[in-house]
Amino acid sequence: MILKKIISVIIIVLLVNFKLDAQEFVLKKKSPKIYHKEYIDFNKNKKKDVYEDVNAPLEQRIANLLNLMSLDEKTCQMATLYGFGRVLKDELPNPDWKNRIYKDGIGNIDEHLNGLAYHKSAQTQYSWPPSNHAKAINEVQRFFVEETRLGIPVDFTNEGIRGLCHDGATSFPAQIGIGSTWNKNLVSKIGEITGKEARALGYTNIYSPILDLARDPRWGRTVECYGEDPYLVSQLGLGMVQSLQAQDVVSTAKHFAVYSAPKGGRDGDVRTDPHITEREMHEIYLEPFRTVVQEGGLKGVMSSYNDYNGIPVSASHYFLTELLRDNWGFNGYVVSDSWAVGGLKGRHHIAEDFKETVYLSVMAGLNVRTNFTPAEDFILPLRELVNEGRIPMEIINERVKDVLRVKFELGLFDEPYVNHVKEADAIVHNTASEKIALQASRESLVLLKNSESLLPVDLKSLKNILVTGPNAKAINHSISRYGPSNIKVQSVYDGIKNITGNQVNVDFAQGCDFYDKNWPKSELYQMSPDNVQQKYIDEAVEKAKSSDLIVVAVGDNEDTVGESKSRTSLNLPGNQLDLVKALYETGKPIVVVLINGRPMSINWINDHISSVIEAWFPGEYGGQAIAETIFGLYNPGGKLPITFPRTVGQIPFNFPFKRSSQKGQGKEDVGQTRVNTALYPFGYGLSYTTFEYSDLKISSEKTSRDFSQIAISFKVKNTGNYKGDEVPQLYIQDEYASVVTYEKLLRGFERITLEPGMEKEITITLKSSDLSLLNVNMERVVEPGVFKVFVGTSSEDIRLTGEIVIN
Repeated sequence: MILKKIISVIIIVLLVNFKLDAQEFVLKKKSPKIYHKEYIDFNKNKKKDVYEDVNAPLEQRIANLLNLMSLDEKTCQMATLYGFGRVLKDELPNPDWKNRIYKDGIGNIDEHLNGLAYHKSAQTQYSWPPSNHAKAINEVQRFFVEETRLGIPVDFTNEGIRGLCHDGATSFPAQIGIGSTWNKNLVSKIGEITGKEARALGYTNIYSPILDLARDPRWGRTVECYGEDPYLVSQLGLGMVQSLQAQDVVSTAKHFAVYSAPKGGRDGDVRTDPHITEREMHEIYLEPFRTVVQEGGLKGVMSSYNDYNGIPVSASHYFLTELLRDNWGFNGYVVSDSWAVGGLKGRHHIAEDFKETVYLSVMAGLNVRTNFTPAEDFILPLRELVNEGRIPMEIINERVKDVLRVKFELGLFDEPYVNHVKEADAIVHNTASEKIALQASRESLVLLKNSESLLPVDLKSLKNILVTGPNAKAINHSISRYGPSNIKVQSVYDGIKNITGNQVNVDFAQGCDFYDKNWPKSELYQMSPDNVQQKYIDEAVEKAKSSDLIVVAVGDNEDTVGESKSRTSLNLPGNQLDLVKALYETGKPIVVVLINGRPMSINWINDHISSVIEAWFPGEYGGQAIAETIFGLYNPGGKLPITFPRTVGQIPFNFPFKRSSQKGQGKEDVGQTRVNTALYPFGYGLSYTTFEYSDLKISSEKTSRDFSQIAISFKVKNTGNYKGDEVPQLYIQDEYASVVTYEKLLRGFERITLEPGMEKEITITLKSSDLSLLNVNMERVVEPGVFKVFVGTSSEDIRLTGEIVIN
C-alpha cells in the first residue's frame, strides 16, 4: 500500500512537472507548490476551493470567488492597466509590484510588450520573436497567480482591426477595404488568424471588430469601418466575432453606440451630438451590435465617447444595462474607450469632478475603465464611493461578476499560462496566413472605371512606365496604430517593379506631396501649387512624355484620414488633382490608383481618366495586388461598401435611405439647383469580364407573416473572356407600410468566382425578420403586403426582380 502511494505521488509530480515544462517563463525561478494535477491552488490555502474546481458549475465558481474577495480586490478587477511604454513602466514584474495597487489583482492589461508603430517608448526586447513574448506574458501572469492573495489571472487585451496590434503579426487591409471584399468566408479567416496569433502570443481579448457605420465620409475613422450598410457590417462583423472567439479569445466590439455620426462628421475633441432619430438608431446604427450579441455570443463591448439625446453613452443605464444586457442578453463585460469616463467631465460637462464620472459610469453599467493614466486614478475614488454608500456593494458585485465570468469562460482559472510557447514562432505571420493577407489585398480592390478598356494592360506593348504620385512609394498607409508594426509593406512602385522585372523600364517621380503648406485652408478655395509642389509636378510631366503608361497613385496617408482626422472636403488633398490634370495634358494613357481611407469626390478624374482603381489602404501586399490587377494577373471583383458622393454638399448621402429622401428635383442627374446622383453607388464595382443574371425563383411567393424561410434562387453566368469574381446582391423593398421604410434594404450577398462560360446557381434564404420593421409603437413586426425582390450587381444595377406577398 505504501509503495502504491509513493508511486502515485511520483506520477502526480511528473504530471505537474510535465505541465510546468510546457509553460516557459523568462525568469527561471522555482514556482510555489500551488500547481496540482487537477487544479491550481490560487488562494494558497492547500485545498481545492469551488472556484478552483474545473468541474464545478460556472456560476458556482463565480459566486465562490466573489464571496472570498475584499473590496480592494473587487475594485481592482474593474480597471485596465495599460502596458509597457504607456502606463506600466516595467516590462516584467519586480519587487516593487507588491507595493502597487495591482498587488490585489487587475482586470486586464492592455497592449503589454506588443511594440507599436511610431511609439518608441513601447519598443521592447520581448515583442519578438513571438515565443519570447509568450514567455514574458507568462511571467506577468505568474505574478498575479502566485503573488496575489486570490491568484486571479489577468485578461491580456490588445487591438486587432487590421490584424493583431503586435510586432510582426499578419497584416491585412484597413476595415473599409475588407468591407469591399464582400467575402464573409475571408473575414472569418482573418478573424481566425488574428485570434490564433493572439492566443499564441498570450493575448486573450481583442478589441475588434469595429461595428460603427461610416455614414458620413467626412468622419476620420471611416477608414476603420466595414462600410455604411447595417446588414453588410452585421454579416462581416458576425464572421469576425465568431472566428475570433472560436480561438478562445474574447472579441470586444466597438464603439458602442452611435459613435460614428458626430455632428458634422467632426472628430478629435468633439465626438458628440449625433443627430440620429430613435428609429434610425435602432434600424441602422445598433443593428450590427445586436446581431453579434444575439447571434454571435459576443463577450466584450467597448463603450463610446459620445452622447445620445443628451446622455453620454458611457453614463447611460439605458445603453449599458437595459438595452445591452436586459434586452439583448449580453453577458460579457463592458470596457470604456480611453477617456470615455473622464470625458463625462471634460467633454460632456455633466460631472464636476472625476469622482462623479466614476459614479455615473459604474452605476450605468460599466465594468472596466480604460485610460492612458494609472489604474488607481479610477480604483481609489471607486472605493471611496462604496465606503460612502453611494455605490452599493451589490452593484460592485454585479460588475465584477461579469469580468470573472469572462475569465472563467476563457479558461484562465484552468490554464492561466501560454502552453508550448515555441509554437508561437510557427504561428505568427506564417506562410498560410500570408496567403490570406494577399487574398485580402486582392479582393479589397474595386475597379471604378475602365471606359476605354485600357485595363488590363498588355506588358508587351510597353517600354517605359512612369509610377508617380504621393502614394507611389508610400507604405505608411498600411502601418496602423491599431494593427501590426514592423512589417514589410510593398508599395505600388515596388509591386510594379516586381511584376514587370526586366521587361520594361519603370521610372518614378514624386509628382506632389499629400498636401502642402496651405492645406487644409486650401479646402476652402483653390490655391495654385507653391514652388515646391510645382517643381514636383513639372518633373513628373517631363518623365511622362517619354512613357507609354502612367500609373498615378493618389489619395490619403495617416495624416489626412484616421482617428481625429475629419475633413471639410472630400476632394483629393493638396495639389494631387493638379498633378493628375497636368499628366492628362500629355495625352499618355493613365491609370489612377486611389489609396485612401474615405470616399473621394473625384469628379474630374471620373470625367477625364478612363481607368480608375480603388485600393483603400491595401495592407502589406497592396503593391503586389495593384500591380497584378493593372497587368491582368488578377481580375478585380470588389464592391463598394459605401457610397461615393459627388460633393460634400450632398452629405448625408448614403445607403440605405428612406423612401424619396434622395430623389432629385425634376431631372434624373441634375435638378434646377443641385446634383442628385452618387458618383459611385453602394455595391458598385466593375470587372474585366461580364456577368449575366437569369432564372429568378422564389420558393414561396405568397405566405403568412410567421413564415420560417423563403429561398431566393437565381443563376449567374460569366459571359466574358476573363475568370472573375462577382458579388450578387439581394435587396428587398416593402412597397407600402405603416411607417416610412427604405428604398431598398440589402438582405443577402455572396462572392463567387466563375471561369469564362461558367454558370452557378445562387440561393439566398430570407427569414421572417428580414422583412420586419419597427412599427409606430417601436415594436418589431412583419406587416402584410407586397415585398419587391431585387437581385443585381449593385444597389442601382438591378438585373432581376420579383415579389413576395405576405398575408
